[in-house]
Amino acid sequence: MSYVSKEQIERAKQLDLLTYLQCFEPYELVRCSRNAYSTRSHDSLKISNGKWFWWSRGIGGRSALDYLIKVRGMSFPDAVLQIDGNPPVHMAPATPAIQQDGSNARLELPEPYENSNRVIAYLRKRGISRDVIEFCLDSGRLYESRMYHNAVFVGFDLKGSPRYAAIRGTTKTRYRSEASGSDKRYSFSIPAIGNSSELHVFESSIDLLSYCTLASIFEKDWRLSHQLSLGGIYGPKENTYEDTTPAALTHYLQSYPKVNRLVLHLDNNDPGRSAANMIIRLLGTAYAISDELPKGEDVNDELVAYRKHRSELTR
Repeated sequence: MSYVSKEQIERAKQLDLLTYLQCFEPYELVRCSRNAYSTRSHDSLKISNGKWFWWSRGIGGRSALDYLIKVRGMSFPDAVLQIDGNPPVHMAPATPAIQQDGSNARLELPEPYENSNRVIAYLRKRGISRDVIEFCLDSGRLYESRMYHNAVFVGFDLKGSPRYAAIRGTTKTRYRSEASGSDKRYSFSIPAIGNSSELHVFESSIDLLSYCTLASIFEKDWRLSHQLSLGGIYGPKENTYEDTTPAALTHYLQSYPKVNRLVLHLDNNDPGRSAANMIIRLLGTAYAISDELPKGEDVNDELVAYRKHRSELTR
């Protein structure tokens, strides 16, 4: 168990959540009004007047320490060290992004660490092949953040400028977020070599890399087709019946007009099935669409199960 001193505990207790996020995780803050914020990971968690409350869970508090324990699920010593043992974040220079509403935003990429060893180890544990990881590292699509050693999955525009970044924790806390200023239209993707007409669609970056790994295992060249992560899926707003195609998918199809076939690899659960059915309903008349249900909860589960089964056969 980590050791923390009384002095460290007292200092940690003094820090409110807004100040903590401004200093350590500025990409998490979303301004709701002049004096109120929410977080990108939990839009029902509101921060104002020195307090925070997570409305969907009915829990709240005052300090950043409360937040790290109640929301992030950290132990008390680890939460203290998270606050007291780290320097503030300095965000790397980034390219201005244009959000869907036309407003200007600046993508704030987390500062990279000197190597990506922890990210590589994390993805290897998830079954991702070293070749696929190296491709993403070499092309700048993946790196390890200096702060917290998160995996950062970068999305680019057609000019090669970063416009989006998904942030994934590499520890058991299962942290997920997006860099501040991310434009969802440019979600993490790997365009095909040449003029491919086929696009594979996934919910997450890790599912995308899992598919590439499975394709390699079965000696298929995954670079011959387009790969796109939607950066998560979202159901329709409450009390509305309006369906919309995911922004990342709409923009990708506009950017690569030669695509005429979609292969969906969305999760094998109710939200994933609903999203797949919605895409088929909206785009089925314009595109040939194949809905490939993962063998498990998602594509990464399928990959991990396959590797485990193959390992057992070779014992």
